[in-house]
Amino acid sequence: MSLPTTLCSHTNYIPRVQNRARPIRASIAGAAPATDRKEEEIVIVGAGIAGLATAVSLHRLGVRSLVLEQESSLRTGGTSLSLFKNGWRVLDAIGVGNDLRTQFLEIQGVIVKSQDGRELRSFRFKDEDESQEVRAVERRILLETLANQLPPDSIRFASKLGNIKRTESGGNLLELMNGSSISAKIVIGCDGIRSPIAKWMGFEEPKYAGHIAFRGLGFYPDGQPFEPRVNYVYGRGVRAGFVPVSPTKVYWFIIFNSSTPGPKITDPSVLKKQAIELVRNLPSELLNIINLTPDDTILRNPLEDRWLWPKLTPPASSGKIVLVGDAWHPMTPNLGQGACCALEDAVVLARKLASAIKSGSTTVEDALKSYGDERWHRVFPITVRANLAGSFLQWDNPAVCSVRDNVIIPKVLNPGSMLEHTNFNCEPLY
Repeated sequence: MSLPTTLCSHTNYIPRVQNRARPIRASIAGAAPATDRKEEEIVIVGAGIAGLATAVSLHRLGVRSLVLEQESSLRTGGTSLSLFKNGWRVLDAIGVGNDLRTQFLEIQGVIVKSQDGRELRSFRFKDEDESQEVRAVERRILLETLANQLPPDSIRFASKLGNIKRTESGGNLLELMNGSSISAKIVIGCDGIRSPIAKWMGFEEPKYAGHIAFRGLGFYPDGQPFEPRVNYVYGRGVRAGFVPVSPTKVYWFIIFNSSTPGPKITDPSVLKKQAIELVRNLPSELLNIINLTPDDTILRNPLEDRWLWPKLTPPASSGKIVLVGDAWHPMTPNLGQGACCALEDAVVLARKLASAIKSGSTTVEDALKSYGDERWHRVFPITVRANLAGSFLQWDNPAVCSVRDNVIIPKVLNPGSMLEHTNFNCEPLY
């Protein structure tokens, strides 16, 4: 069973610009030539979920960091994302869980239907796992909530990284596109699925999974009519679904097979027209939700991931540079674990790094390596599982889909086993 694909009081927010970042060149820096150079202990590159959660986690442990964001404000574009109990345990540990719970509906369960509207399976989350907690959270509100926890001047906007140089003293010199530079002892790359830092460290580009997703957020000014549960519709080579986010908003998604990612489409009216065409033969609820979606909130993205093969893929850290979240382990959204795993990364890394800095019981390099070793055992299986789940649900052969809909989903699939990956213990960071 797939799970939803689901991602400081700043003003004038703009959506994330999906431009490919220029490659970062690595070299060894000599004496400091820059005229506008700052010195920082820890610099986090990227003010997305991974970057802000890492900064807040370090802050809770008494360690200061500086977050660099290439845009002029928080990248609050996008729709919503699924947070299961592992994500909520992290948010509780860093002290923002209750602030977010009051704004989003708790999702009670799942109902799965076939393309013709026939119910295949339904279950309640707490019947499978009493401790489970599921909510669809707006990405914008999550980012703003995290940013609000940081001290003033913790985030530096319009600061796009152009170059990294290792210094002779073992540190890192970050040269920004605006001409300034920052000397950082530790660099944490949270710069997303197209991470220039990951490329510099030797990682390959994420691979296209063969599916494209449309996403949007329907708006019901007088109140949305749906029960708080995830609604799935499985067709042949296409699946879709929706889940209530709040009393007035409903998140929806469509995933369809495509041999290539296709051209990038930015015209909102074209995106909406394509999304509507994809659900013409599906239950009418989806069409109604899409029609109530503001055009400029609809997104279209190829689904991609990166498998961290042992001994073949570079480690998560190189010296005093380390990767977190999508920059290290992008995964398809079929298990709803992308954001949850990024949050987990943040607290694990913060604990190990803070301990190394404060106690000196281990070196920073060893702390970063320990983080990578521990997290690899967690994120690699989830990445693979998410990919395989997507392939299973995207079957387009009529005979195979009939077996899926009439045997596997209603009689074989164990929902409880599909939630085991959400088990994660996380103590408060204080």
